[in-house]
Amino acid sequence: MKRGGIAQAVAFITLVCLGCLGAGTSKAESVKIGAIFDLSGPHTQIGIPAKLVARMVRDQINREGGINGQPLDIIFADTEGDPDKAVMAAKHFIEAERVVAIIGPSTTDTGLAVKALVEQAKIPTFMTVGSDAVIENGVHNGRDYGNADWVFKSPPRSSTAVTKIYQYLQMKKLKNIALITASDGFGADGRMWLTDLAPKFGLVIVAAEIFDVTDTDMKPQLAAIRKTNAEVIICWTVGAAGSCVAKNRVELGIQIPLFQCHGLPGADYLNMAGAAAEGNLMPSTKLMVPDQLDRLDPQREVVITFINLYERVYRLGRQFPLNAHSGYAWDAIYIVANAIRMAGTDRFKLREAIESVKGYVGVSGIYNLSPQDHNGLTIESLVIVKIEQGKWIIQMF
Repeated sequence: MKRGGIAQAVAFITLVCLGCLGAGTSKAESVKIGAIFDLSGPHTQIGIPAKLVARMVRDQINREGGINGQPLDIIFADTEGDPDKAVMAAKHFIEAERVVAIIGPSTTDTGLAVKALVEQAKIPTFMTVGSDAVIENGVHNGRDYGNADWVFKSPPRSSTAVTKIYQYLQMKKLKNIALITASDGFGADGRMWLTDLAPKFGLVIVAAEIFDVTDTDMKPQLAAIRKTNAEVIICWTVGAAGSCVAKNRVELGIQIPLFQCHGLPGADYLNMAGAAAEGNLMPSTKLMVPDQLDRLDPQREVVITFINLYERVYRLGRQFPLNAHSGYAWDAIYIVANAIRMAGTDRFKLREAIESVKGYVGVSGIYNLSPQDHNGLTIESLVIVKIEQGKWIIQMF
């Protein structure tokens, strides 16, 4: 199985000096990729670390000899969390910079806005979006998602995360569930899959509440849930809103378990939710639990090496502690770079090469892509974790 330069990275950790981390490359001879992240606005806790990890990948690839002898150049743009600005950035990359591929954006709303443009321009685009919407093709549940021939994504699907949660609830013989989801695109995607998949697991939705991502008080929604016979609450959002739900649940004295989505595992959630995080459950990539992985797990070496680079060499954890999003840009860029090595920069050949990726062992899972599957991750990419005394403890593989 390919490990995207992980073996080389082990040696790199012991050899590199911090003074040479910003070594430049010759842009005139470079392979140019564009990267669109939320570098300002409401999702900087995702966007800024993604940019820093992208630089880390660029440096690592260039120290490995670049892409077929050519250095990799990544140029960045800020969406500010605004779909229109995300489209403007992508348009600039395509028309002015003439990039061979695009990485990002990282949120559902900006991703969907960019999707139509890159499909029309036929530019391979590897997004770091958690929801399924960006790679949905055609009409689904009455909504037309357009084509997704040129869009890929590195995080596990929302539908995969929902399935993992529902497998756990089924194992625990829990039946009645209450949903509390955000009103944005990510929340809507999660709500759709939570609703669609519940009957397949014998689950009954007894409440379905919605909040705005900017809300700071979800007590009315949680009070409504408290009046039902719900046995578990499932929240679907990213950022501060999730911790607000956790704190409001405790303040209302609600005792039933709280599940968060796959976008929240990380130090930010622990810091914002505080004591209210204790006992919360959520699906997570294996990045959050490296020491609990079996020594034979093919991802273990990859995850540990990534953490060493992130924490010890680049020291990114001091300002941006690791979270479930940290590895998404790494996986996306390495997959694209490996595909360019195979197929060159012709757009159609590059897309075909990405679709042919099999057994790529990434930070976020083992990728097996195809023309029908532009994500390539299975249920095994996620584990169910529980927060116990501020630590992430695996409950189910």
